[in-house]
Amino acid sequence: MKKKMTSVFLCAVLAAGSVLTGCGAKDNYQEFLTVDIFDPVANEQGIQSGWFAKIVKEKFHMELNIIAPNVSGGEALFQTRAAAGNLGDLVITGTEGGRFRNMVEAGLLMDMTELLEEKDVLKHYETAIQKANEDAGQEGIYAVPSEISAQSPKVPTEGTDPLVAAYVRWDAYEAAGYPKIRTLEDWIPVMKQLQELVPKSDSGKKTYAISLFRDWDSSMMMCAKNYASFYGYNELGFVLSKADGSDIQDILDEDGQYLRALRFLFAANQEGLVDPESAMQNYETLADKYRDGQILTSIWSWQGRDLYNRETDPTEGLTHKEMGKGFYPVLIEDAQCYSNGCYSQGNAKLVIAIGSNAKDPQRMADFIDWLYSPEGMEIAGQAAGAGGPEGLAWEMEDGRPVYTPFGMRALPSNDVPVPQAWGGAEAGSWRDGAPALNFKALSPVDINPKTNEPYMTAMWSSVLEKNNTQIDLDWQDYAGGAKTCMEFLESKGALAVAPGTSYIAPQEDPDVTVLRNRCQSVIVSQSWKMVFAENEEAFDQLLQDMRETVNGIGYAQVLAVDLHNARDEAASRKQAVAAYETFNKERNE
Repeated sequence: MKKKMTSVFLCAVLAAGSVLTGCGAKDNYQEFLTVDIFDPVANEQGIQSGWFAKIVKEKFHMELNIIAPNVSGGEALFQTRAAAGNLGDLVITGTEGGRFRNMVEAGLLMDMTELLEEKDVLKHYETAIQKANEDAGQEGIYAVPSEISAQSPKVPTEGTDPLVAAYVRWDAYEAAGYPKIRTLEDWIPVMKQLQELVPKSDSGKKTYAISLFRDWDSSMMMCAKNYASFYGYNELGFVLSKADGSDIQDILDEDGQYLRALRFLFAANQEGLVDPESAMQNYETLADKYRDGQILTSIWSWQGRDLYNRETDPTEGLTHKEMGKGFYPVLIEDAQCYSNGCYSQGNAKLVIAIGSNAKDPQRMADFIDWLYSPEGMEIAGQAAGAGGPEGLAWEMEDGRPVYTPFGMRALPSNDVPVPQAWGGAEAGSWRDGAPALNFKALSPVDINPKTNEPYMTAMWSSVLEKNNTQIDLDWQDYAGGAKTCMEFLESKGALAVAPGTSYIAPQEDPDVTVLRNRCQSVIVSQSWKMVFAENEEAFDQLLQDMRETVNGIGYAQVLAVDLHNARDEAASRKQAVAAYETFNKERNE
């Protein structure tokens, strides 16, 4: 085991320190292919278009047809395609609850051992790949894990911003006099002030402090769960587990963080702060509202900040940030925002695989190999914070990566037309052409051997230097000189990092899965109703009905499984840290 663990860290370090030799793709592929990618983490579906599609076509003579259960079909779409024996040519999938083993045993995934034999992805990440395939139930390579990293499991994998933090329209917060927020509940009167100060969006629409979406609901209402993550918790089935392993909660605990989050959202809605279209919209609809300045707080950096701050005002010709408007993090004094640690063993919870009925399996293997190369990570990882194509969005200058003039207008996801050489008007905008896979092959915070800086552009020295507008400087003064949200929260002791682990929940009894599906349907449905309940009495009645219904279904049986798995995950986090530290100690001796 020690040899295996040492190998995975060594491979990651070698990969970070030397330029990979390429994806080994043929110069030409005879047949043009439409490649079906089953992708449950994608937020868009259909044929990939724009500049990313152009690159994929030129490199691999194929186009990507993304099949996204998040957008349409949900779990039923997976079951239907699995029953037909064909998920897709490429398959991005979660692995927990025995899903990975079941897919392998059902013959839905191809053994890639021979296809990857001479590939750089296998040479550099072999042990991480082997570890991810330990749960396959049979010999072979059926998947490659995501987010492989050379960093310590205790280093935040998100780079500049944790999984969640409290972001506000800073221009309104400044106008309100920087009111302190001691608890989550204290955020509500501050939100009220923001909404009074900015009553209309840039296009004149009514503003709301909070807007939600349903795309990611699974065991619970995900938007509610992420408010619980302000206090260092993340989900595993029907439990919330604290980052340091010190607490594991049933989500229906009266004093637990999930019900606290639901009560917070209910109270905010009672104050008129929650967008009434929340339950009916998807992520993309909400994203457009952020771009318009219709929503005044966010819990993710890639919502308020990334979608609004650098959007260019068509009238002024300046970015919102240059105009003194934008989102920045504020401190909730009793919070410890959850952050995922780097996956030094790879993130085996989300993997990429080749479907058993894939057209041209070798080309699929070439594409996977490219995703894990520096160029592939730059380009396909753009939606995860990387820079996109060199020469278009960024270039090397004085030995370090910098944005091109186009990149300064386009990154991270702005609606800027691409140059003719990259498709021009027919290709749509930079945002239109962004990779829709939503898959991180390597950790974005790892060092790109081509640039000697992280893949994530927000961490580039040249980018941090440009955070010097008046509103940037005002926030930095509030943050005690911090340049990033992560640095700010760390300085306040308000960050909780869960060490990255390759742990995946084991296969569960089919009867438990049936009970789980029935319970989560009730929990999700009732949670949404509770947020928009007419009054507190109605809220409490919905909660009582939810508890009685799921307890009658068999909730306790499912909860026992999740509590056991959460304890195993906590132990696995400690083991990952110990293994990494042992490797570093042996390397330095």
